[in-house]
Amino acid sequence: MPRKLSAISPDWWDYTTLDDDLIRDAAALTPEQMCKLSRPGFKVVMYDTLEDFYLAEALEYITAWKQSTPDNPVGICGPIGPTEQLPLVARLVNELGLNLRSAHFWGMDEWFLNGKEVDGTHPLSFEKADREMCFNRIRNELVMPDTNLHFPKGDVTAYRKSWDAGVRCAVMQGGQGDVKHWAFNDPPKREGKYKDSPPSPEEYRQLATRVVDLHPLTVAQNARTSGGGNIALVPTQAISVGPVETWKAEKVSIWHAGNHDNPFGQRLTCLMIAKRIPDAAVPMSLLADHPNVQFNYYRKGIGSCDVEMH
Repeated sequence: MPRKLSAISPDWWDYTTLDDDLIRDAAALTPEQMCKLSRPGFKVVMYDTLEDFYLAEALEYITAWKQSTPDNPVGICGPIGPTEQLPLVARLVNELGLNLRSAHFWGMDEWFLNGKEVDGTHPLSFEKADREMCFNRIRNELVMPDTNLHFPKGDVTAYRKSWDAGVRCAVMQGGQGDVKHWAFNDPPKREGKYKDSPPSPEEYRQLATRVVDLHPLTVAQNARTSGGGNIALVPTQAISVGPVETWKAEKVSIWHAGNHDNPFGQRLTCLMIAKRIPDAAVPMSLLADHPNVQFNYYRKGIGSCDVEMH
């Protein structure tokens, strides 16, 4: 039986094309039930305060970078959404006097506009945000050299090579968007060979860092969370780290503060990963096949899927 058309945009695949029973099961989950979905290879962690939540996220940077030595360099791949952890990372590095000269950092993604990556003058630039909120705040004698900072460009060659240059990625952090992506691994358009069904999980996992077209929901979300609702400000393409690089990270750690995805979405991917239901219409669900995934929730940000009129 053919899958449903998207309720958001019929030209795309997304979570609204899933089976109705799966959607109902996800919406019915309580936070307590979500905690019990932990299994070997997938861990659900709850935080009761935002202070604890963002401190724990920042400490993943510190824990990874403390392992780094000149002979065995270690890095972390980090997100822009959320961003509240970034100033905490800089403060911790400075207070601890942590020497990062051998450590590395990969940015997850960047906007793509007019045939190239946006530069640091664009108000939504992710590299600009990483530098201003974190790396420019670290003392000069501690911060890693600029050659150890890997930001994706329109020509992805150098970025992709950096993942195979002898640096161990201890953890890839991420947030989850409304369309259930990590980085900008959005669902594909419903066209060509994917007209009747989305790519298989195995096909999607072969995607490396690349320029991607953004699902309309992603464009709208970034306008809401970062652009004051100005959709015209948001590019419709981006450069995104791919599943190929994601599977090179020893751990994938996803942070749900309740700002970037809604109560239903936070439940859906938890259920699909826990029950090993990978589906390319819900890209985050493909992490069901990664050997070490952790979902981190701010408990008060999980919300409720109860119908309530406003």
